[in-house]
Amino acid sequence: MLAAICRRYGPPETVEVGDYPDPVAAPGDVLVAVRSAAVNYPDVLSLADAYQRSTPLPYVPGSEFAGVVVSGGDGVGLGPGERVYGTVPNGAFAEYVALPVDRVQRIPDGVGFDAAAGFGVAYTTGYHALSTAYRVQPGDWVVVLGAAGGVGLATLDLARHLGARVIAAAAGEDKLALCRERGAAATIDYRTEDLRQRIKDFTGDGAHAVIDPVGGPSSEPALRALRRGGTFVTVGYASGEIPAIPLNLVLLKGITITSIDIGTMSVHQPAADAEGRAALHEMFAGGALEPYVQQVYSLSECAAALRHVADRKALGKVIVRP
Repeated sequence: MLAAICRRYGPPETVEVGDYPDPVAAPGDVLVAVRSAAVNYPDVLSLADAYQRSTPLPYVPGSEFAGVVVSGGDGVGLGPGERVYGTVPNGAFAEYVALPVDRVQRIPDGVGFDAAAGFGVAYTTGYHALSTAYRVQPGDWVVVLGAAGGVGLATLDLARHLGARVIAAAAGEDKLALCRERGAAATIDYRTEDLRQRIKDFTGDGAHAVIDPVGGPSSEPALRALRRGGTFVTVGYASGEIPAIPLNLVLLKGITITSIDIGTMSVHQPAADAEGRAALHEMFAGGALEPYVQQVYSLSECAAALRHVADRKALGKVIVRP
């Protein structure tokens, strides 16, 4: 099969497209012909061997996809021709992918492959940030950093659906306009505005929660803008910088700093993982949630798609079509 292949660690441009062995579906697996795959920032980190878990070479990057069942699925009502979406540790930027059948779900009627491919990772991250790490309540002020990116927009979408008031922080008016279009109650350009002060201006007493997929210099001022007893949820470091937070801030304001790692939830928190998958699928199928797809690339353009995300130019999801 054709696939995007990482043979040596490095920047997105090290990825090459060529022949790669077809995946072999083990008993209990389903083989899927990939129609769309979404690019996530951890894909970029993995290519550089800078992610929390190293991936042995050579490998096919990509963690979320949508496609059509080729074989497998016996005993669970899936068969050839079924449209499904799912996530894998890697391997999605290819013509075929094999994975356990319980890790795929049917694509809801009326939903295209691109939207389905862009749903799993970002919305699962946002859901568990808001519902597992932090228990969002209607009326809460929730700050989302990097709000125009894949995880950011998904978190904004979910928080709004769950009744929160979202303050979207991003860099540039084009990104902020998209956040307002997607339902943000307020927006802040953290390149030109005082993030801490603007959060205080909007909320009065401070935010109830901060969801941070970015890290870097915006993390501390956002944490300082939490109200007493607020929660800071760290879910990623798209800036490339892991922030160092002075712990006296936590002590003085009774703040909770917490996190989620969706890559290991099925192992370490299986009940929460199953509950989240079911809840998200119900919202997705009901039309309450809709991923925003900015740009689509062919498989031969996979390196360019990864570069687009690496340079933090992505608004919502970027898709590769094998």
